[in-house]
Amino acid sequence: MYKILVTGGAGFIGANFVRLLMNATQYLVVILDKLTYAGNLVSIRDLLGERCHFVQGDICDVALVNALFEKYRFDYVINCAAESHVDRSIEDPSIFLRSNVLGVQVLLDACVRYGIRKFQQMSTDEVYGALGPSGIFSETSPILPSSPYSASKASADLLVQSWHRTYGLPMNITRSSNNYGPYQHPEKLIPRMITNAISNQKLPVYGDGSNVREWIHVDDHCRAVLAVLEHGVSGEIYNIGSNCERSNLDVVKQIVSVLGKSTELIEMVPDRKGHDWRYAVDCTKIQTHLGWAPKVEFSHGLLEVIAWYINNLDWIRSADDGK
Repeated sequence: MYKILVTGGAGFIGANFVRLLMNATQYLVVILDKLTYAGNLVSIRDLLGERCHFVQGDICDVALVNALFEKYRFDYVINCAAESHVDRSIEDPSIFLRSNVLGVQVLLDACVRYGIRKFQQMSTDEVYGALGPSGIFSETSPILPSSPYSASKASADLLVQSWHRTYGLPMNITRSSNNYGPYQHPEKLIPRMITNAISNQKLPVYGDGSNVREWIHVDDHCRAVLAVLEHGVSGEIYNIGSNCERSNLDVVKQIVSVLGKSTELIEMVPDRKGHDWRYAVDCTKIQTHLGWAPKVEFSHGLLEVIAWYINNLDWIRSADDGK
């Protein structure tokens, strides 16, 4: 039985990835999560048991991380732990540098010290910066982050690559487009618009709403991460996307339409600093080399996610309580 450490496993993507591991593998899963506002034990409580253990703690805690490696002798480490909200990174970059850079260094050091099959860093397409109306990011595109958040993630990617080259650490990096799905904290665009619309609150949209994102369902993203873990070539980077681009305003209007609300709830607000206009990634590499492809069509996935939030108002309240 392989043993895997999933850091940030009580967060949005981490919790969904742990669910996939429990359903699709026989791994022994250890979740390490600090349970900041973005981590929610409710999201994983039903998974805990003989094959899924939870430890509350910080990836920057060297003693704790080493103790876990000593106890479990992990085969794999998936790093989902990260401060991830761009607005928060603009307000206080120091928190992002600590968790997203120094925390990664602690994990990498432990991986080298104890020897593992692979370290996998969950990154983001935001490390590439912004695109204009055309073009697409490949794995060899320059790293040009625009925000403290994306700069901290780019820094972590460079650390992972350097540990591979210097210490021979087996590793992969995955860079995903914008995720949506169940268990996503209500500070993010789609869950915030859903929860606000349900309660007839204003729906704030930055600038003129024309900023474009490529949206992928979290289940598709998690399947890709597992494919890279099990079959990815060590040292390689893999983009993960859906080829589904939507402007922020179009996404909000679609949510409003599904919920039968008035577009008068939509409120244009001043744009945020350094707001990237468009992201899009080329997924040819992962599709060709690993046989992965997205399955969830956006309109269908959005309907399911809206229904999930409507049916899980208690979870929304528990997530909001931690903000």
